Amino acid sequence: MAHHLLLISLLAFTCFSISSAFEPSPLQDYCVADITNAALVNGRVCKDPKLAQASDFFFTGLHLPGNTSNSFGSKVTPVNVAQLPGLNTLGISMVRIDYAPWGVNAPHTHPRASEILTVLEGTLYVGFVTSNPENRLIAKTLQKGDVFVFPVGLIHFQRNVGYGNAVAIAALSSQNPGVVSVGNAVFGSNPPIASEVLTKSFQVGKNVVDRLQA
Repeated sequence: MAHHLLLISLLAFTCFSISSAFEPSPLQDYCVADITNAALVNGRVCKDPKLAQASDFFFTGLHLPGNTSNSFGSKVTPVNVAQLPGLNTLGISMVRIDYAPWGVNAPHTHPRASEILTVLEGTLYVGFVTSNPENRLIAKTLQKGDVFVFPVGLIHFQRNVGYGNAVAIAALSSQNPGVVSVGNAVFGSNPPIASEVLTKSFQVGKNVVDRLQA
């Protein structure tokens, strides 16, 4: 009995030590990303805080409309740690999204962040798809001032369903949320996914897969 109590105590102490060694919150006021440092770490290396300047925490440009002259009719302008070094370790970022009439922000995921989107102008049809096995579409039409949340990792999209331009601002719960465009990932990977895999997975002919990959 004493042996079991000792074992349980040691296990509890070990778990406590491991949990205590992990600190999810920043351990300093800020950690401005050192973009000149090529070290591979989980995030960006901090530069000397004594060298931090106001410009490390500043970005300008979200007042400018994005160029939607492309096949999707949309443009995403990101403000993450790559554009704003002061975001490093803070777990936040944002984007401006511009949509031409009937433009779409194609289905995609953010592997490291949830997203909360606010419509500034126009009317957007937005939605996300739940995970297997349900794969349920949860969607809604949003007007100016409306807010919608896309949970982390789930495939989601937006489409401008108005006759004029639309604009949205979105915040994400990571300084580097990442983005995986479904079409590009599946049919535009480098090197390409074998056509045998895609024809079997999507139950379509090889000519369809070849056309999509092209």
